[in-house]
Amino acid sequence: MVDISGKPVTERMAKARGVIRMKRETLEAIRAGTTRKGDVIAVARVAGIMAAKRTPELIPLCHPIPLTDVDLTIELDDDLPGARVTASAKTAAQTGVEMEAMIAASVTLLTIFDMVKGLDRDMVISEITVTEKLGGKSGHWVR
Repeated sequence: MVDISGKPVTERMAKARGVIRMKRETLEAIRAGTTRKGDVIAVARVAGIMAAKRTPELIPLCHPIPLTDVDLTIELDDDLPGARVTASAKTAAQTGVEMEAMIAASVTLLTIFDMVKGLDRDMVISEITVTEKLGGKSGHWVR
């Protein structure tokens, strides 16, 4: 673990995104709310938020930090077809929240996969990346 004791507490924010591609019929079942496991979007959103809060349990050398906000946007996209997930995490701490944002996006996508895998085994999760970071020594960064 990196020693952050000498770093000042600052407001920090990170955003991450990812994509899941699926059959058009699977996307329509999600949109219509006709999947066997229930409301895919609501469950995936809660899963992503819960996962962000558990990041240091999943990534061995991550510092446990107090999250002040985790937000998830799930956009169903006919052009993929599939869903685009954007996650943001905020804190006032001595280290950033990039991993929390990426975990939130990743687990949201994995939950979507789990909720509809009975309909579509060919889904592909991709493009998980940090898109923006704010705070700390490096200031504001946008991909």
